[in-house]
This record gives sequence, structure tokens and C-alpha cells, in this order.
Amino acid sequence: MGISSAFATIIATVLIFVAGTSFISGIFGMAGGLILMGLLTALFPVPYAMVLHGAVQLFANGYRAFLIREHISWRIVGRYLIGGVLAIGVLFFVFWQPEKHAVYLMLGVLAFASWIPKSWFALNATRPYQAEILGFLAQGLNVLAGVVGPVLDIFFVQSDMTRKEIVATKGATQVIAHTTKIAFWTAPALMQADGAELPPLWLIALAIPLSMLGTWLGGLVLHRMSDVSFRDWTKYLLSVVGVIYILRGLGLI
Repeated sequence: MGISSAFATIIATVLIFVAGTSFISGIFGMAGGLILMGLLTALFPVPYAMVLHGAVQLFANGYRAFLIREHISWRIVGRYLIGGVLAIGVLFFVFWQPEKHAVYLMLGVLAFASWIPKSWFALNATRPYQAEILGFLAQGLNVLAGVVGPVLDIFFVQSDMTRKEIVATKGATQVIAHTTKIAFWTAPALMQADGAELPPLWLIALAIPLSMLGTWLGGLVLHRMSDVSFRDWTKYLLSVVGVIYILRGLGLI
């Protein structure tokens, strides 16, 4: 059976976005995954989108962390994992499968998380118990909304970590988060009554090297960006994406 032109266009669009959004995440350590999740949710059933997004982001984040691995704070990653394990235990007992509009609304709200005055919560992943809290929140939100980058930012932006330490450490925690998401959504993807299946392995195989290429190119830009510019551009980019997703979730676009 031949591949229809419409299907080929969809696949080409997905692969282009994989490379482009990985480039964005390679610079900011987030945002790219948020954009990609929105596209996949528009094109595919939610379980299919979650698994495909998780596979791509697993390798993109892992490669990003590997490229600047000397900047990873393994102490924070270990503490994050403690909270993440607790979240996984809760999710296995209380599972909610969101519809597309709910996913868009969650993505939109998460995009504005970086604007919350940091003094309201005084969150800092380097402080006692806060990396554990981050792990619990991030694991749960990543499974339900597909992404959690903006929430991670709240816990890192007030720390004294450099932009490279932030991007590297967030990349390592995202490997854990996306591995969990893939495991959690595999069963629903297989059980879809409308015939949706897990993403084909060939699509994942095509997407992975593109995500790594985009990540590498983004890393080149990161090395030339100041810490101040890094934080400012992150906020403005997420705000634009957040408005679009909220409007789509409300059915206005």
C-alpha cells in the first residue's frame, strides 16, 4: 500500500517540527517540547501524541544533557528522583486520561508559569526538600500534560546556577520524566477503540537523529547567549505559545 500525499505531508511536518523544536530546547532547555506537544496533539490521538513526544524528547533531552554533562548537578537529579518515584506511585492508583482540549489548556497555563513572581513561592531546587517537591510535581504534570519545562524553570530561575547548569540538569531530569510518560501512555495507546496504535518505530527512528541535530545546533547558540538574555527570551517565547494554546483549548481557534 502506497503512502498518501496527505500522510506524507503530516510526517514531513512532524519531522520538521522535531528538528526545529529541538533547536529551541537546545537553547532554552524547554519551550521546544511545549510547541511540539501542541502540534502532535492536533495531529494525533492523545495517547499516540504522548508516546511519540516522549520518545523524541527522551533522546533530545538526554543528548542535550550529554553534550554539557560536566554541568549536571547530580545531587539535584538524585533528589528529584525521590519525589518522582512518589509521584509514579500515586499516578498508578489515580489515572486520568485528558481530552485534547484539556491538554491544550494545561499546556497554555504551564507556559505562563515563568511569569509567576518568584517571591510568591521562593522556590529553589538547590534548597533542602525543594528538588524532591519538584520531582513529585514534574513527574505528575509531565504524564498528564506531556510537558513540564515551565514548572522546572520556577525551581531553577532563583538559584545561583549558570544557564549551562540549568539546561544540563533540567535535561537529565527530563529523561526521567519522559521515560515515565512513555511507560504510562503505552497501554492506552494500544487500547484505543478508534484504531490508534503506538507510533511506528520507523517514525521514531527518523525523528531521533533530527532531534539530536536540532539539540546540537541549539547548544551552539546557548554557548553565545548571556544568562540575562537566556531568562528574558524564555519568558517571551513561552507567553506567545501559551496564548495560542489557551485559545485553542477554549475552542476559539
